[in-house]
Amino acid sequence: MAGKVSSDPNVFLLPDIGEGLQEAEVIKWLVSEGDEVEENQALAEVQTDKALTEIPSPRAGKIAKLHGADGDVMKVGAPFVSYVGAGGAAAEPKAPPAKNAVQEEEREDAGTVVGQMSGDLAGVSRAEGKALATPAVRRLARDLGVDIDSVKGTGIGGRVTKRDVEAAKSGAGTPNRAAGTTTPRPEAPERGTSRRPLPSQPAQPQAQRPAPQPQQPNYQQPYPQQGYPQQGYAQPYPQAYPQPYPQHPMMMPGYAPYPPYMMPMPWGYMPQMPQMPPMPGMHPGMQGGGIPTAPGFTPFPSGRPVPPPAQVSSVEPGAGTASVPFKGVRRVIAGKLRQSVDTAVHFTVMDEADVTALDDLRRRLAAESGRKLSFLPFIASAVCRALSGPYGALNARVDDERDEIVQHEAVHLGIATDTDSGLMVPVLRDADRADVFTLSDQIATLAATARDRSIPREQLTGSTFTISNVGSHAGRFATPVINYPEVGIIAVGKAYDGVVVRDGQPMVAKLMPLSLACDHRVVDGATAALCLAEIVRLLQEPEQLV
Repeated sequence: MAGKVSSDPNVFLLPDIGEGLQEAEVIKWLVSEGDEVEENQALAEVQTDKALTEIPSPRAGKIAKLHGADGDVMKVGAPFVSYVGAGGAAAEPKAPPAKNAVQEEEREDAGTVVGQMSGDLAGVSRAEGKALATPAVRRLARDLGVDIDSVKGTGIGGRVTKRDVEAAKSGAGTPNRAAGTTTPRPEAPERGTSRRPLPSQPAQPQAQRPAPQPQQPNYQQPYPQQGYPQQGYAQPYPQAYPQPYPQHPMMMPGYAPYPPYMMPMPWGYMPQMPQMPPMPGMHPGMQGGGIPTAPGFTPFPSGRPVPPPAQVSSVEPGAGTASVPFKGVRRVIAGKLRQSVDTAVHFTVMDEADVTALDDLRRRLAAESGRKLSFLPFIASAVCRALSGPYGALNARVDDERDEIVQHEAVHLGIATDTDSGLMVPVLRDADRADVFTLSDQIATLAATARDRSIPREQLTGSTFTISNVGSHAGRFATPVINYPEVGIIAVGKAYDGVVVRDGQPMVAKLMPLSLACDHRVVDGATAALCLAEIVRLLQEPEQLV
């Protein structure tokens, strides 16, 4: 582990644990003051980016002081452990200079999960001294030799556009509008429409249309009167009605809405309708009607159990409220989500895949191999084929500090895993090279190590795309938050028995909802929709996945 080195050899500073993290939370000290330790002996367990890491001792010696307690969040480069010096006295680290109280309050407010409150919108309002522009506009400014931070933007929120950069290059600049003046707007469209009204045309005289002539009913035969009451309900009904039932005037060709007479229908009489023949593929026991099932369809068992949630309330009965420390994995999750929401421009496309054939295939493979197979490895295989094929633009990460989009050839797939400590995203390296059986084994192994907190930190970083299998619990569609700095994440909903139409015929099939969220700064809407369509196609043609 690399990091700063103290000028005092007896003071060990908290090292940089990896990937530029600025702080770490002490989960548990493994030594006490006064203990003799060996070189590389573990001093403490710290929490960094959802992973537990042991901090080894850089030297052998006697512990004089531990600069922190269990649960403290310590900055990288701050004094961590002091050793007893040669003279037998503990070395005291130099106290940091006192900070202005106002500056300290502002810093703490800026570091909260909610973020600093201001009137600006993240990603929309221009920051002081830094231009607000897209990576493409910044690249154009660099190519033209224009200082983009000195260009006045005319876009929304002061955003610098391509036209602003080109104007600055030509020396024309951006004209400033006088205060209090407004640009005249075109006339607003009519209410309830999305198009502008067309120019008015001179009124044309309308041709006189002939008035509609009343049509006389054309009955083919008179309605039989024998055996029926003549009017109202005062007449007694006959004991027996003629068979077959005569054709009613309303069913005759040429029937008009207001015939000269209409006989009332006899009470209690209903003509017998022909029974529909049973349809092929109908469920056993469905007599006389129903929707057929798709080939290979297997219905879900009734009463599918819903697992209990990992998050539970800490309020004791009668206590009213409970205060839960905002730290550990939950604190890391909050920071990551806030960074993603504040940086990436989220949008989501949704669709459903008919996975009836896929369900039949996985059942047959499971029976032949004697191994349990879920939908998830097949979904992972379909995602990898799409990302390693024509939709590699989604297999990328954003480097906002360098204004670059880093695209990857290999697919390093993140699998969102729900644990008792919170959400973790272990990574499947080179997932595009594995088959469904290998993917199934790797997913199970990563999920187990993530839940028991034994997963190494290296397997929690470096993913290029993430799958969130929310359907393993409940729910259909979702709007997942991107695992920043990735540019895409797909949420898999709960598969259910629904109705599809094949060749004009309704059938009961197994449907799987899918929700693909992307960073609109990098991925266009059409690209995301086409990528989701390709994933749906692969899931509906599962033979290509094995």
